[in-house]
Amino acid sequence: MQQVDRLRIYGSGYSAGKSLSSRIWTVVYDRIKRGLKVFSFYLLVLSLFRVFFIAGMHSYLGDGTRAADIFLALERGFRLSMQTAGGLTLAACAPAAILGAFSRRWGGRILLGINAAFLTVLSILFVARFPYYRQFHSGFNQLLFNAGNDDLYALFVSLVREFYLPVRLAGAFLLAWALYRLLAAFLRWQAPALPEVSAPLRFAGRTAFVASLYGLFLLAVFGGSLRWQTEVNWENAGVTKDALLNEAILDDGQAIWRGYTMNHRLLACNGLDFSTADIRHLAAQLTGHSEDTDDLDDYLTRTALGPKLAKPTHVFVIISESYANWPLLPKYQDLHIADGMKAVMAEADSDYCGAFLPDGASTVSAVTGVVTGFADANLYLTTMPEAFAAPYPTASAPQMARLGYETNFWYAGPATWERIGAFTQAQGYAHFYSRGDYGDVPGSVWGCDDEYLYQAVLAGLQKTVPSFNVILNVSNHSPYPIDVEAKGFDAARTKAALPEAARGDADLLRELGHYWYADREMARFIAEVKRRYPDSLFVIVGDHADRYNIDKAPATYERFAIPFIISGQGVHKGLLLPDAAGSQIDIVPTLIDLIAPPGFTYEALGQSLARTNRRGVNYMLWITHDAIGKADAVPLMPESFDGSAPPALDEAGMQDYINAVRSISWWRAKYGPVLDETNLIGRE
Repeated sequence: MQQVDRLRIYGSGYSAGKSLSSRIWTVVYDRIKRGLKVFSFYLLVLSLFRVFFIAGMHSYLGDGTRAADIFLALERGFRLSMQTAGGLTLAACAPAAILGAFSRRWGGRILLGINAAFLTVLSILFVARFPYYRQFHSGFNQLLFNAGNDDLYALFVSLVREFYLPVRLAGAFLLAWALYRLLAAFLRWQAPALPEVSAPLRFAGRTAFVASLYGLFLLAVFGGSLRWQTEVNWENAGVTKDALLNEAILDDGQAIWRGYTMNHRLLACNGLDFSTADIRHLAAQLTGHSEDTDDLDDYLTRTALGPKLAKPTHVFVIISESYANWPLLPKYQDLHIADGMKAVMAEADSDYCGAFLPDGASTVSAVTGVVTGFADANLYLTTMPEAFAAPYPTASAPQMARLGYETNFWYAGPATWERIGAFTQAQGYAHFYSRGDYGDVPGSVWGCDDEYLYQAVLAGLQKTVPSFNVILNVSNHSPYPIDVEAKGFDAARTKAALPEAARGDADLLRELGHYWYADREMARFIAEVKRRYPDSLFVIVGDHADRYNIDKAPATYERFAIPFIISGQGVHKGLLLPDAAGSQIDIVPTLIDLIAPPGFTYEALGQSLARTNRRGVNYMLWITHDAIGKADAVPLMPESFDGSAPPALDEAGMQDYINAVRSISWWRAKYGPVLDETNLIGRE
């Protein structure tokens, strides 16, 4: 009987009296049906686990959580679990299909065996999820991969005594056995045979079946979506305002994948090739401090000389997604995609620096640069335990709080992306707002549309409460879903201004339209805040460039530079140095220099663009007011902005600056303030 059951599970593929093609189709169809059964079973199990977890942990739901939030979490989680179910199905069915080609008996056995193992693991994880969340207020994360560094015996004793490990394991095995029996019964079940039909109908039916199978394959690959631009993954899944629901969206497989990825990023933080003597010498050169201390904080401590502006009530740093500098250049004025910010820049209360670099190649580098004050130096700060222990002394929020500001971080996307919510609050931001706080408003998989983000910021401002606000928008990001022409974008005018070879590029036009939308909404927001709170101060930068250009091989400056725009009461043309240059680590030092009272002490690696800074550096480039180049080239090779002959460069000074920014950012973020060579023992 068991052998018959295994044959029924695996499928014989034998049909007497049929043609060869029909028999082949029958075999393939049976294998696919078996795979679809396994896929649907895993998807149902993962979805039910999610429901039971939310129900069992309902006391952790925040106040104001609505049924709509729960349904959103269940829907989002269902889509994400399609990816997990697809992976489990492939891992179980592929070996069975290979062995089944030689032995139907072994094909059935291997299929049942692998699924039994998977269901056992899933059951153990499900049972463990409850105490894990109670302990860490998180689903499985990278702490799992740090367990090997713990006292394993003590960990085992703790699991037995405090978390009743034997009882929980027994429950998990019982659950796994029940699920295994259900799956085996489901695989044995045979749907009623379809009636015989004519050849054309059979062909049409098979075609429709294959098309449906392809669509299901895409849904499994892209997390409930038909293309990568709208896929759900662990980084963008947390769309509710409730922490428990955001964690429940991730099934245990996705949560472990998140932990693995974050741990992999953490392990990649393997440092740079600098000794403590190198760093001490470079820090002294950078700051003008005598080389007489091993405490990096002594080198980074500054004293404000006195304000250049009256202290504003509200300060805003807008980090605008993919807001490159090149559309602001005169040569692209006929595109009319940057008219909003050009109008702001033309006002008497604004100044602009076009020689400015992002901290890194991605948005998270911009966030860490503004939040911590450190450059991108082979560290993934949002994964590092050191970044969650306490704010760094160079962090923006605590220093702005000492100037009397309530600190807020406004992000258009989900709080779970790159752990941005937990990271910014660990670095001192009093309030963090994300997609779940803005209600059911239009947006993409990455976050709400810019206009709704700015509406939320405006609603959150208070006239009598001074605030420092970092705003991170997302609309100018693929998949570029906004109907920008319905918003007012003149696509025909922009298309006519493109070079002939680019006018047929619909993707480029859509991208330019989203730049236009981001630019317009920023300008509108600035105008509205100035109307309500005339003494406000704004700094506007891009998070990075290098996403799209009209030229397929753009010059380095046009490809990578982002703007630095400052606007507000007291700002005037010439406030910034005429030869200013910098990067995102210079934003907060510039603000403190402009508004802090004399004698105010603060720590910073960057410098003020209004007083001293004439060069910038990031993960791969350096910049001055008239040249740019690769930071790791030997020798440094300057390129002019406009393609003319390269200007002269103080190569030794620039190389020292590059090394100082990188080495200090690396050491202070990873090892702390004391330059102790023993920290490097054992480092490869």
